[in-house]
Amino acid sequence: MLSDRLPQFVRDNYEFHEWKHASAILSQDFASEWEDLISLLQDLRLRKSWIAVGGGNKSKLASYVDEFLVQRGWVEKQFQTAIEVDGRRLDSPTHKVDCFKNGIALEIEWNNKDPFFDRDLNNFRLLFDLRAVSVGVILTRADELQDIFRDLGRGSSYGMSTTHMSKLLPRIEGGGGAGCPLLVFGIKKSLYVEDEE
Repeated sequence: MLSDRLPQFVRDNYEFHEWKHASAILSQDFASEWEDLISLLQDLRLRKSWIAVGGGNKSKLASYVDEFLVQRGWVEKQFQTAIEVDGRRLDSPTHKVDCFKNGIALEIEWNNKDPFFDRDLNNFRLLFDLRAVSVGVILTRADELQDIFRDLGRGSSYGMSTTHMSKLLPRIEGGGGAGCPLLVFGIKKSLYVEDEE
């Protein structure tokens, strides 16, 4: 059970869900990647300065996660896949995975339009079926963060049509990830810290 495998800090500060025994697979068969993920979740704080100013192409939070994991051997990865029919090859590259290491794929969905969840889940499904990914992980935000965004005058930038947990869960429950084992974490208010902008 996922909650039994998570340190108290992670249980207290994230909304978390799993499908198809993802935490058992990760913690037992991919112990190094599991340790990286837990270290990230314990180290991460949601800084006021990351919210108060727009992030441009990549949010400060996504950049932080990328840098944290790159130091541990994770990479952004696009898989070159193809379909062959009667000797005719049709290239069909996948969408890039934000962070990838040894069969574990992690996507950061902080403030994109919510259809990005469909893209991520479809990518996980395809790569799992091709035996390129063993577990898919999504890091997003818990719905309760909307209170903080409103208080900072950023509520409209983090609207209801953007990526947050209540937009993700119905997609997974509806079979969006198909057979791919999934872990999802939503950043909660308790991780928020006020820093200098």
